[in-house]
Amino acid sequence: MKRSFFVSLVAALLTPTLRAETPSLYGVVDTGIEFVNHVASAGGGVTRMPTNTGLTPSRLGIRGNEELGSSLEALYNLEMGFGPDTGSSAQGGRLFGRQSFVGLGSEWGTITVGRQWTMLFWALLDADIVGPAIYGTGSLDSYLPNARVDNSVAYQGKFRQYTVGATYSLGRDTVNAGPSPAGTNCPGESGVDPQACREWSLMVKYDTPTWGAALAYDTMNGRTPVAAFDMVFAGLTASSKSDTRLVIDAYARIDRWKVSGGIIHRHNDGNATHAESDLCFVAASYPVSSALTIEGTLASLNFQQTNNANARLLTVRMIKELSKGTRIYAQLGIIQNESQSGLSVSGGGPTSAPSLSDSQVGTMIGISQLF
Repeated sequence: MKRSFFVSLVAALLTPTLRAETPSLYGVVDTGIEFVNHVASAGGGVTRMPTNTGLTPSRLGIRGNEELGSSLEALYNLEMGFGPDTGSSAQGGRLFGRQSFVGLGSEWGTITVGRQWTMLFWALLDADIVGPAIYGTGSLDSYLPNARVDNSVAYQGKFRQYTVGATYSLGRDTVNAGPSPAGTNCPGESGVDPQACREWSLMVKYDTPTWGAALAYDTMNGRTPVAAFDMVFAGLTASSKSDTRLVIDAYARIDRWKVSGGIIHRHNDGNATHAESDLCFVAASYPVSSALTIEGTLASLNFQQTNNANARLLTVRMIKELSKGTRIYAQLGIIQNESQSGLSVSGGGPTSAPSLSDSQVGTMIGISQLF
């Protein structure tokens, strides 16, 4: 018979520690050469080594766990992001900007505290096949590859085919990186305005060996600027304003194919003219051989209040595995902007946006090393 989480905790406190696991070091170094055309600030095309991502973002992490007895364990994860082109810290210069948490786990799930992913990330993990790549859905919504929160408590538990989870943050982002998705300048934890910069998310996910589906909701509050020059990301200039996303997605494995699709409905109180939008995507992956895989995504961002700020994205990539840890790849991304849209096809770094209404093409070849 399963014990509850709290019964396991009390029992563990009265029982000597059984075994501490040795911390494990892991990471990804991913870089290459990219060309992007129609860059407005450059007056033409740009050839560069991307800063933010390639096939996946570069990272270095330490994680481990310790058995406490009575089916309870302590766990932790410290993970830093960096730009392999210069070696600089990512996520607004944080030391452990990707993850930094500690917690307790049992057969009833895990409870963790610190900086960690919201449930939006976990809901998209299996369905968004291209994921946080340089020409991924993050080009249409920059929050998707940056769905993390500071000062948060998270729960996640798996019960047979179901996974449920939730997060709650007292101050979702303490770093000012422009502000930008890497640091949205919303520290919260204010005695004057207790609701400022709060975030919470919920998820339920169902997985089988052949298919799965997920439903998630993510909402974050804004804050009142403290001075006239104080910049606030996404227009959330009061704690009463919120930016919410509802995600519904699914995936299936059919023979050698993996296919998926989803919709992300967004309501942003900080954008009076483009508050409501839907980001729809379909994706597929096919292993041509044991070492060669072709993947792609077709995505569309549509605003409900206007038809001239929409954008469409096509991404295709080929991945060749040279060994268990080494991959080389080639990627192609094409974005079509309508007359009031100027989104960049590339998530590889800032200052690559085209002029309004311009289409843009990005190509990249690179190498990724996992360890």
